[in-house]
Amino acid sequence: MNRLVRAGVSIIVAVVTAIGGYTLNGTAHADSSPVLGPGLVTVNVTIHYSHFSLANLHVHQGTTVRFLINNQDPIAHEFIVGDASVQALHEHGTEHVHPPVPGEVTLPPEQLGETFYQFNQPGLTLFACHFPGHFAYGMHGWITVTNP
Repeated sequence: MNRLVRAGVSIIVAVVTAIGGYTLNGTAHADSSPVLGPGLVTVNVTIHYSHFSLANLHVHQGTTVRFLINNQDPIAHEFIVGDASVQALHEHGTEHVHPPVPGEVTLPPEQLGETFYQFNQPGLTLFACHFPGHFAYGMHGWITVTNP
């Protein structure tokens, strides 16, 4: 009986996690509506058919986000987080591979990557892929940073 109860609870937790978009360890999934943070949080992002699974994210000021990105496409992508000057640099730049810089990661085909970014200023922060044609195709989104 005890095993049956534990199995039932495990199923309920799995369903609630899938519907709610969160796991119990604080990992967020795409387009979560609650505001995350402050502190360290992990956000999973999938790239499939040249689109991010994440379109919008809300975090508290002072939050450090660990982005875990899963590129499921047969082509490379990048995930760039930053203000307008950072985005312009990548939009007009020729760099196809990014060194380990916070908020910047290059993802080879069908590979995983990660980057960290600390959100210190309230407002909107853009994330995008600037490989030729990818931004225009819709590979971008917004992170809203609010006061805790």
